[in-house]
Amino acid sequence: MSAEPAVTQALAADHGLTAEEYQRILDLIGRTPSWTELGVFSAMWNEHCSYKSSKKWLRTLPTEGPQVICGPGENAGVVDIGDGDAVIFKMESHNHPSYIEPHQGAATGVGGILRDVFTMGARPMAAMNALSFGRPEHPKTRRLVAGVVEGVGSYGNCFGVPNVGGEVRFHAGYDGNCLVNAFAAGIAKADAIFYSAASGVGMPVVYLGAKTGRDGVGGATMASAEFGEGAEEKRPTVQVGDPFTEKRLLEACLELMASGAVISIQDMGAAGLTCSAVEMGDKGGLGIELDLDAVPQRETNMTAYEMMLSESQERMLMVLNPEMEAEARAIFDKWDLDFAIVGQTIAEDRFLVKLGGEVKADLPLAALSGTAPEYDRPWEPTPPSPKVADMPACADPAADLLALIGRPNFCSRAWVWEQYDHTVGADTARGPGSDAAVVRVHGTKKALAFSSDVTPRYCFADPVEGGRQAVAECFRNLCATGARPLATTDNMNFGNPEKPRIMGQFVGCIQGIGEACLALDMPIVSGNVSLYNETDGQGIQPTPTIAAVGLLEDLSQAIGMAGRRGDVLILLGDTAGWLDRSAWLYELHGREEGPPPPVDLAAERAAGELVRALKAQDLLSAAHDLSDGGLAVAAAEMALASGCGATVAGAPKGLTPGAWFFGEDQGRYLLACPAKSAMAAMDAAAKAGVPARQVGTLEGDAVILGGASAPLATLREAHEGGFARMMGEG
Repeated sequence: MSAEPAVTQALAADHGLTAEEYQRILDLIGRTPSWTELGVFSAMWNEHCSYKSSKKWLRTLPTEGPQVICGPGENAGVVDIGDGDAVIFKMESHNHPSYIEPHQGAATGVGGILRDVFTMGARPMAAMNALSFGRPEHPKTRRLVAGVVEGVGSYGNCFGVPNVGGEVRFHAGYDGNCLVNAFAAGIAKADAIFYSAASGVGMPVVYLGAKTGRDGVGGATMASAEFGEGAEEKRPTVQVGDPFTEKRLLEACLELMASGAVISIQDMGAAGLTCSAVEMGDKGGLGIELDLDAVPQRETNMTAYEMMLSESQERMLMVLNPEMEAEARAIFDKWDLDFAIVGQTIAEDRFLVKLGGEVKADLPLAALSGTAPEYDRPWEPTPPSPKVADMPACADPAADLLALIGRPNFCSRAWVWEQYDHTVGADTARGPGSDAAVVRVHGTKKALAFSSDVTPRYCFADPVEGGRQAVAECFRNLCATGARPLATTDNMNFGNPEKPRIMGQFVGCIQGIGEACLALDMPIVSGNVSLYNETDGQGIQPTPTIAAVGLLEDLSQAIGMAGRRGDVLILLGDTAGWLDRSAWLYELHGREEGPPPPVDLAAERAAGELVRALKAQDLLSAAHDLSDGGLAVAAAEMALASGCGATVAGAPKGLTPGAWFFGEDQGRYLLACPAKSAMAAMDAAAKAGVPARQVGTLEGDAVILGGASAPLATLREAHEGGFARMMGEG
């Protein structure tokens, strides 16, 4: 075993600690830390684990409501869905690892979020992923897309959880940093939730699952820094996952929980054994003593530093009821998984780590966790973008639609989701390609709807409005599926927070998200912050991804996107024809200019509640929210789903064809109603104070926009083949 290096300020800097932070450590413990202690501090005080740049603002988010059982601070959020059931869910990023090693980075992102869910006693029922990549023509994009999608699919498919939705986008802002945001949800009994706070002195601390190796050492610290040249050299910091081991771990943990042996349990995710042990002790107001000689190892001669910072996958840490050690061990033996008592809880405020009879770390545990730096970073608001004065004309709306719908940002994602199993478990009622996925709560008539969304170009132009819009669009997606929105989780992806402009983007998005969550009764119950998404000083577009969960009391009330031939098309919501910062302006004219469309949260709520009411009155065949691409894209997508054409009236007085067909005014839905029900639907809208107008019919075999026409077959070919063409397969 090699001698440990001498700890210096320079070595601390290599661990991502500033000179001020290193001095803080010296003051805290009154001496120079050991090599292992330095590693422990670097793990606990990095951005990924301590949220030192974001805590101040995260506290401002609305996190409570009568439906919330457990909000932020645990492995995942817990929300009541009635009948003694709860949904447990969270979204988390694996951006940095996925850029370095796309397959394993994405795969272990899926594995990590699944563990967050079943650590709390839930059986996972659904997964989603929100992916952002650079320009399709960028030399790295195809490799990253192929590797990430393969990694997501391989892990989820092997584990056996349906991957039911998400999003994929392409933009130059992600050329140097792809984003891989993974979401998972599970079901548990509301009175059988497991938490991470340790309790009781002298209780055994038990290591569960797979053996520890050297993969992922320093992963959390790596994820809290910018990339420069040589990013690929960071591959050793990327973990390697095994979904089959994770499946066994799930079953063993659920069986263990049912036995009554578990006092508390924590996933070993970022920063591995360090973070899981410290968080369990801190939440319970206890100290932790670890004997690393007892840790199951798959590699020889591992140091204390390596074992404490390893991010090997498929591992848990548990505080065990000592009276049930034999029963607990038998369960893990049955599932062929390691079960090792590696320490105990202690009354003193200490984090004591031993190896080979030597003390490798002896630190105040509460201070290690509770005194992590908290910064009030300087920030500056994003200056307003002037309105576009020279908006291009739209000479042929059908030609523009055809061009738009085949682009990588608009074409079908079937190339992606066909690599995922979205039907395993046989409870998926609406899968990928819908406004929101719908999955039955097994053995009941209830179902949950899932959606994720954000529009980064809006957030870049106006972070506050962009934050509002991300939540509002998830709200619309759920309502368009017939679900009552319950709660949200977020994944805040930004560049370097030490730059006031970037920090201002973060603050603005948080403000907008908070306003929308409050107005739409969708509290944030969990989430993740991923900062330093920069390469060579070039940051990503601000991407605060929102994932939302809604409830259908009866699956029969679910709304689809496919209408019936002869249905009347009704446009809900007010249309001003907002083309600034639109997809049409960006995709077809190469211009990212102007402010984003304003979000009227009261109008959003009224329109969403109306859609659900119309379904309850049996007045709807289908519904689809309007977002990127406006009315034209929504009508085309509904026509493709319905298997027949759509005729949409030309622009009303005061609006240009571009503004009418491609404007991105918020709070709008396209409804398909049986002809006999259309007037009743219009009357209901009038009574609810929601603007509504009949704009067309589902008919024929073309999408007709005013006087311009595109054959449905041609649109389908462009839409369905776009992704394969981008990947060089079409």
